[in-house]
Amino acid sequence: MTSNARRKDEVHVANGGVKLTTWSKAFKSSAVWDEKDEFLDVIYWFRQIIAVILGVIWGVSPLKGFLGIAIFCVINAGLVYLYFSSFQQIDEEEYGGTWELTKEGFMTSLPCFWYLIFLFFHISKLSLML
Repeated sequence: MTSNARRKDEVHVANGGVKLTTWSKAFKSSAVWDEKDEFLDVIYWFRQIIAVILGVIWGVSPLKGFLGIAIFCVINAGLVYLYFSSFQQIDEEEYGGTWELTKEGFMTSLPCFWYLIFLFFHISKLSLML
C-alpha cells in the first residue's frame, strides 16, 4: 500500500498518535475498537453486503422458498459469527453476548435479500415472456 493510501486511512489524534478509520479497522484482524457502536456499525453493514450478494445469487439461481431463506439465515449468521469471533477476536460479553452480535442488523438484511430475489425472479419471468 502506498503512503498516500495509508494516509487516507489514518486520522491524526491531538496527542500525535494515529487513529485508524472504521473501515481500516474492519479489515484488520484483531483490531482495537474504541467505541462499541463503531464495531456494531461494521457488523450491520457487513451483514447488508452479505444480503446483497446472496440476494443476487439466490435471485439468479433457482433456489427459492423456505429452503432458500433458511440457507440465507445460516450463511448470514455464520459469516458474521466467524467475523467477530475468529477474525476480530473480540470479547462478546462487552457487546451483550454472542446472540446480540449475531442478530445485529439481521432484520434489515432479510428484506434487502428478499427484495433482490423478488426483483431477479420477476425480471427473469419478464424476459421469458418476451
